Amino acid sequence: MVAMIIVIITLWYSNHIASGIRNEERVKVELWSKAITRRAELVNFTEQLFERLRSEERRKADLLGKSYNILQDPSDQNDLTFVTDFIWSNTTVPILIYDVKADSIINSANLPVGKESDPVYIDSLFAVMKAKYPPIQFEEVGHQVYYNDSYLFAELQHTMDDLINSFISETVINSASVPVVLTDSTKTRMLKFGNISSTISDDSLQVKTLIAQMARQNEPLEVSIPGQGTHFIFFEDSEVLKQLRMFPVFQLILIGVFLLVAYLIFSTFRKAEQNQVWVGMAKETAHQLGTPLSSLMAWSAILEDQGVDKKLLTELNKDLERLSTITDRFSKIGSQADLTREDIDAICKNALDYLRPRVSSRVKIEMTHEEGIPSVLINKPLFGWVLENLVKNAVDAMEGEGVLHLTTGSENGTVFIDINDSGKGIPKGKWKTVFQPGYTTKKRGWGLGLSLVKRIIDNYHHGKIFVKWSEPGQGTTFRIQLRS
Repeated sequence: MVAMIIVIITLWYSNHIASGIRNEERVKVELWSKAITRRAELVNFTEQLFERLRSEERRKADLLGKSYNILQDPSDQNDLTFVTDFIWSNTTVPILIYDVKADSIINSANLPVGKESDPVYIDSLFAVMKAKYPPIQFEEVGHQVYYNDSYLFAELQHTMDDLINSFISETVINSASVPVVLTDSTKTRMLKFGNISSTISDDSLQVKTLIAQMARQNEPLEVSIPGQGTHFIFFEDSEVLKQLRMFPVFQLILIGVFLLVAYLIFSTFRKAEQNQVWVGMAKETAHQLGTPLSSLMAWSAILEDQGVDKKLLTELNKDLERLSTITDRFSKIGSQADLTREDIDAICKNALDYLRPRVSSRVKIEMTHEEGIPSVLINKPLFGWVLENLVKNAVDAMEGEGVLHLTTGSENGTVFIDINDSGKGIPKGKWKTVFQPGYTTKKRGWGLGLSLVKRIIDNYHHGKIFVKWSEPGQGTTFRIQLRS
């Protein structure tokens, strides 16, 4: 009871701590989710600002192209001073001037530092410009002007991509120390994960299982990432919290094992103590019976010498022999029983023959047996004691009137003896209790008979005895099973 109280208090306290940690983690996740939302808003605002800058740079490239077109075909009404100033003020839009006759790049502007004279870079850039925008023709001099988006525009795009990737990574890494998975808008494709075993693969079934498990614990967070649409963040309890929740279970198992071992030890000592009491009582009984039995045998011899009626002496000697057998039985308790192979039918028949004249004449005793029953290893005095106890109990249950039927047979490599009576029966809830010391329904008696019977069958003959059938008011059948 003390151990169970300790278990209950431990479980309650552990669950209390786990609940507190879980609440703290929820608060952290909520704060973290708010930070993610604000960061997403900042990224969205930055994206809008970058988009305006991209538009300005794109418009500048378009105006630059138009300026070159004006220079290509000037009109008398155009003021070329502004156009020329606009072209020379360009410091961000890259330009390559191609000489058609020479089939080579003769000039460039606004190329990255160190790339102005790199032929490989210039050739690759020339290919990109040719594919992106049509060149501006200056046919009089045989030149073509190629241009591309400004480098500021490219840097802005690269910076924006880095910002979004950094946002995604920090979203996963700074996740309040809980396992987290970032998915696309379908909630099925995993983009990134954090605080999860690195052995997880991209296998769709494994990912779906993990996401479903997280969704059962917490509602996913919805985050809008610029240029990539809606994403969802799934998270679950931390490993520390899971381990803390499992700790009481392991503790309970440990205490359970401890209680089981303690019970087994206690039970072993209790059985050993009971065995010592049984053995001591049996030895003392055998010793106490020995002295008057020897005296009675001497008196029987004296009466025989004095010519007393032999019929009386014969019955007296039968009872003396019976007392000698009982003394021998008690003396064998606690000792190694000598087992010999015997015919079980003969043993049962001798026991019933002895008991018939000593029970009520209104009790009908019958016996049936199968043919070819194998012999069994038994100790005749002890096994005879078992049969006598069972028969006497059956007679008492029938209150001196009824039918007692003993059946022998064999099945599944064992030999069985069924003892059936037409007595008052045993409730099903008492079928095992009847073999416990002290259990009795009689007004007189210690309730040791069936307990002794079970000990003799279990401990000395390595067999089994149990209530095979019983109905209140209908009768009872005890079965003994012995190895053949």
